[in-house]
Amino acid sequence: MFFLIKIKYNLIGDTMYDIKITVKKILDNNELSEMYENIEFANDPINLCPMKLDMTFISKNGKKPKGFCDSAWYDLKPYIEKLSNGIFNLYNGWMKDPKSAMVACSDGFRPVIFYLEVI
Repeated sequence: MFFLIKIKYNLIGDTMYDIKITVKKILDNNELSEMYENIEFANDPINLCPMKLDMTFISKNGKKPKGFCDSAWYDLKPYIEKLSNGIFNLYNGWMKDPKSAMVACSDGFRPVIFYLEVI
């Protein structure tokens, strides 16, 4: 059995949209960290999250911006790819701006929430 999924593309030619990524919130689950996190690993500078509140990045051609967290990129990448290719309204009307998305990284101890928007 085959299913046809209709996707509406808003592209003109081979144009890709740039996506602005803004850090909107950084959460800290101290209780979970104390219970489960290996503090020696977490405090190693190479493992510290580089994201800071209100930081912004620009993704061009669906690519990871320089200095952006590799781990967070894997969580955001599917949304970035869709938006940069003109696939909008990802949440079927949930977002006020259909050319945007609110996405969090999957760090269970310190999740970062990002606002993605087509620019």
